Amino acid sequence: MNAASVGAALREVGDLPSPRGLPLLGNLHQLPPATHHLTLERWAAELGTPYVFRFATTPVTVWGDIELSHAVMRERPYRYRRYAPIENILKEFGCNGLFSIEGPAWEPQRRLVMQALSIPHIKAFYPTLAAITERLRMRWERAARNGRVVDMTDDLKRFTVDVTSALAFGEDPNTLENERVLIQEQLAMLLPMLMTRVNAPFAYWHYVKFPRDRKFDEAMTDVHRHIRELMSRARARMREEAAIEACETPPRNLLEAMLALRDAPGSGITDDEVAANVLTMLVAGEETTATSIAWALLFLGTDDALQTRVAADARRVLGASAVCPNYAAMRELDLCEAVCTEASRLHPVAPYLSFEPLEEVRLQNVRLPAGTKMFMLNRPAMMDPNNYADPQRYDPDRWLHEHRQAQAALPEGTAQRGAHEPRAYLQFGAGPRVCPGRHLAAVEMRLVVSMLTANFTAQLATNPADIHEICTFTAVPSEMPMRLALR
Repeated sequence: MNAASVGAALREVGDLPSPRGLPLLGNLHQLPPATHHLTLERWAAELGTPYVFRFATTPVTVWGDIELSHAVMRERPYRYRRYAPIENILKEFGCNGLFSIEGPAWEPQRRLVMQALSIPHIKAFYPTLAAITERLRMRWERAARNGRVVDMTDDLKRFTVDVTSALAFGEDPNTLENERVLIQEQLAMLLPMLMTRVNAPFAYWHYVKFPRDRKFDEAMTDVHRHIRELMSRARARMREEAAIEACETPPRNLLEAMLALRDAPGSGITDDEVAANVLTMLVAGEETTATSIAWALLFLGTDDALQTRVAADARRVLGASAVCPNYAAMRELDLCEAVCTEASRLHPVAPYLSFEPLEEVRLQNVRLPAGTKMFMLNRPAMMDPNNYADPQRYDPDRWLHEHRQAQAALPEGTAQRGAHEPRAYLQFGAGPRVCPGRHLAAVEMRLVVSMLTANFTAQLATNPADIHEICTFTAVPSEMPMRLALR
C-alpha cells in the first residue's frame, strides 16, 4: 500500500482534481448537510477518484476503489483511524464508545460487545425478540383496523430501541406501546446534531448556544441520567443475585458484563466509559437496522408481485404463527433479509466511510500526510456493472444462495451470467472493526419483513418519487408512510 506504482509520478493532495470552490469557504457552500453525500458522488462521477474538496480550509480526499477500502479497514486501528472530528464531538456528547473510540482501548470493549452480540447469545435471546416483534404486529394491526397511515420509520426505530435495550441492558422500555417515551425522542436528536457539528467550519457551540443546541444539551442530560439509573439498577441486581447465590453469577447482558469488568480491581475502566458504550449501543442499534428495513419497504410497497412472493415464502416458514416461532425457522427466511440487503445496496445506509492515516502513507501514487481526511464512497462500487449485474435494477434474488449457485453454473461469457461481488457491499464495514451487530441486524430484518408480509398487505401512501435520501449521519428516507390491511 505504501509503494508507488513503478514509473508513476508521486502526487500530492493538492495535485488531485477538485471542484471549484471559494476562498476561505472552500466547497462548504456546495455541500448542504442533508444531501452532501449525493454531491460527493456526483463529483466522483465528474472528476474521477481520488479527488479532493475543501471543507473550509481543510482538504478532504475522496476515494472510490473498493479494494483500497478493504485495505484501509484491514489496517485499523493501528495505521488508520476514524475521522477525528467524529470522536472529538462524541466525547463531548458522552458517547465515545466502541463505534468511535481509537487506540488500544477499543479491544477489551469490542470483546465484550462481540460476546453480547454473538450468535449463541442472540439465539438464547430469540424468545424476547419474537415477543417484541409480536408487539410491533399488534401495533400495526390496530393501525390497519383504524385505517391509519403508519409512519414506518418511526415504528421501526421504536422496535429496534426495544430490542437493543432488552438484549444489551436487560430492560425493555416498551416504546412500541407507549406513544410518548422520552428516551426515544431524545436519542433521535443525537445523529443529526453529530452531523451538524462535524460539518460546522468551527466549534461555534463552544462560544454561543442556539435554541437547538440548548434543547440538545437538555436532552443529553436526561439521557445520561437515564443511563446512570440503568447502571445503578443493574449493579443492584448483580449484588442481590450474588448474595442469594453466595457467589458471583455470570453476567446476563452487555451492561452487566461491562460493569463486572469496570468493577474488577485494576480494570482502568470508568463509569463514564461504560455509559458511553451504553449510549453508543442505543443509538447504533436504533438507526441503522431500522433504516435498512425502511428502505426495503419502498420496494415492497410499490411491487405487488414481489410482496406476494415474499408473503408466500414467509407464510411457508411461519406456518400458523403470526411471528416466526423459533430461531431455526428464522434461518430459512433468506428472501426477507435479501429484500433489505438489496434495498441498502441502492440506498446505502452508510453512503461513505471516513478515515485518517496515523502516519504518512502513499495510496494510488498520492502522498497522504498523517491526519489527511479520507472519505471512502460506498455506492459507486455497488452500482458498478463489474461488481453487480444490471446494477440499477432492484433484484433481491442476486443475494440468494440458490440463485448465485445457478449463475455460477453457467459458462463463462454467458449473457445470463451476471456479476456478483459481495466484497463491494460494505454496509457493515470490514476488517477488525467490522460491525459487531451485523447478525442481530439480519435477525431483526428477517423477523420484521416476514411478520409484515405474512400478516398484512402494505401500500406506500405517497408518491415514491417524493421519497428522498436525507443524510443525518446515516442516509435515511425523508418519509415512509404506508397503509396496511390485514391479510
